Amino acid sequence: MNKQAVTRLAWAFTLSYATAGVGGALTELGPWYFALKHPDWKPPDAAFGVIWSTIFTLCALSGSKAWQAADTVALRCRVAGLFAANALLNMLWSALYFKLQRPDWALWEVVWLWLSIAALVVGLWRLSRWASVLLLPYWVWVSIAAVLNFETVQLNGPFGGLP
Repeated sequence: MNKQAVTRLAWAFTLSYATAGVGGALTELGPWYFALKHPDWKPPDAAFGVIWSTIFTLCALSGSKAWQAADTVALRCRVAGLFAANALLNMLWSALYFKLQRPDWALWEVVWLWLSIAALVVGLWRLSRWASVLLLPYWVWVSIAAVLNFETVQLNGPFGGLP
């Protein structure tokens, strides 16, 4: 690997894990969260860290591959824009669900998060099939998380007022 590839990969990991860090900082597993009724099939809380670490690692690898394949300023702007929109939506979901304690609002937002992953998968396909394929576990996990979010709202709603 040349110096440029190492630098690109380091930036991708930095940005990916910065997103994860903000999302993690917004995720407060306090009394409110533990008082929620959860579906029986919900994975244990300890599994979420492993799952998200894997996903953010795959996102970094995807971003690096996509950036490498983008050979024009316009394509690089598209790659950056798709990942930036997704990162913002990812962090917003955590803020809505955990910080504001509004799983019902997060349920509406997760639709946009899911669509942003779809846009990444489709938008990167012609540029780098590997970059696109590396995002499929993220898409699957957010699909599962959306169902979990829905069932949590069903078991606990309605939610009202700000904390």
